[in-house]
Amino acid sequence: MQALERADPEIAELIRREERYQRDSVRLIPSENYVSHAVLEASGSVLQNKYSEGYPGRRYYEGQRYIDRIEALAVQRAQRLFGAEHANVQPYSGSPANLAVYVGLLQPGDTLMGMSLPHGGHLTHGWDVSVTGRFWRPVRYGVDPATERIDMDAVRALARAERPKLIVAGATAYPRQFDFAAFGEIAREVGAHFLADISHIAGLVAGGAHPSPLPHADVVMTTTHKTLRGPRGAILLCRERLAETIDKAVFPGLQGGPHNQTTAAIAVALREAEQPEFAEYARQVVRNAKALAEELLARGFDLVSGGTDNHLILIDLTNRGSVAKTVSRALDRAGIVCNYNTVPFDPRRPFSPSGIRLGTPSVTSRGMREEDMRRIAAWIDLVSAQPADEDLQKRVVGEVREFCRGFPAPGLLTPSRSPA
Repeated sequence: MQALERADPEIAELIRREERYQRDSVRLIPSENYVSHAVLEASGSVLQNKYSEGYPGRRYYEGQRYIDRIEALAVQRAQRLFGAEHANVQPYSGSPANLAVYVGLLQPGDTLMGMSLPHGGHLTHGWDVSVTGRFWRPVRYGVDPATERIDMDAVRALARAERPKLIVAGATAYPRQFDFAAFGEIAREVGAHFLADISHIAGLVAGGAHPSPLPHADVVMTTTHKTLRGPRGAILLCRERLAETIDKAVFPGLQGGPHNQTTAAIAVALREAEQPEFAEYARQVVRNAKALAEELLARGFDLVSGGTDNHLILIDLTNRGSVAKTVSRALDRAGIVCNYNTVPFDPRRPFSPSGIRLGTPSVTSRGMREEDMRRIAAWIDLVSAQPADEDLQKRVVGEVREFCRGFPAPGLLTPSRSPA
């Protein structure tokens, strides 16, 4: 970063520190991962200099001969990887991508049915503080109090009673697989469109470690980071009959020119996801999550729904009498990075909830396996039991740093080349 160091040494130093932080900590936030250096290079390329309103072959600016080819490659790779009839790679991120689907398929005030945020859903699935809960009429399904899993009979009953125009299946904190076939059946029964938001599990779907919604959904949205290991962006996949509607909703409906550097990085990540080793990575993400969940259960932790089917684990700390916000900060100081999170039927406030959310994409990308999850669980158990013990946190952070040296982080400098 020589040019950056000369132009802005303060920013350069903060980036350097963040890189050390990412290298020396066990990152368990489910929505984070490590991209390859190739993805980083595409993201920081001269494509930053271009503006490209429109779509390949139909731009409002000249000089797009190479941009069109880059976007066409990204589209082709997305269609091939997921088996989609049509793909749009221009959305800036997942939230505006979901908004584009609603703008394209709904009228203001139409009924939008999604998973309740406190039960694991996302803000953009019709929650009150989101514009999606104000422009459309939201109705929400949740999890069964006994199983903490989605009850598809209850979903069907709600859909029959409310007659939504769009049903969303997807979550940000749900540790089980979605029954996309059942959601599709319910949507068809009540005359609704079906949107599958696979932002968290797209890499698992691409790698064959989670069932695909493509045969059942009208539209599929995914972000391109998280388990897919790409840059911060989004993709919309849909049936050909909806292609024009979705494309117009993205541009000119909601945004101007795409971020070409991100489009190129998405194309690179999709090519990486087509390789055989990516499928093994996806399966290992799930194996690691199951191993971590089993070890946490053995240590007396209460896990929402009793475990996991995917990359994500949600711990309910109620039985330990702990405050999740306090525990998550103690873990961070000890080199274990996670986030506090609400749990279903949480009696506490959203800014100080009962849950801790964990995920295994980042650690899997570093090459960690089941036996390493047992060691991570031991650190979580130790630190969470004594969140005020700063000496313990200092000892553990040193152990974590030494542990991480055995697992080079993709895309980052090697320890020997990194600043001290």
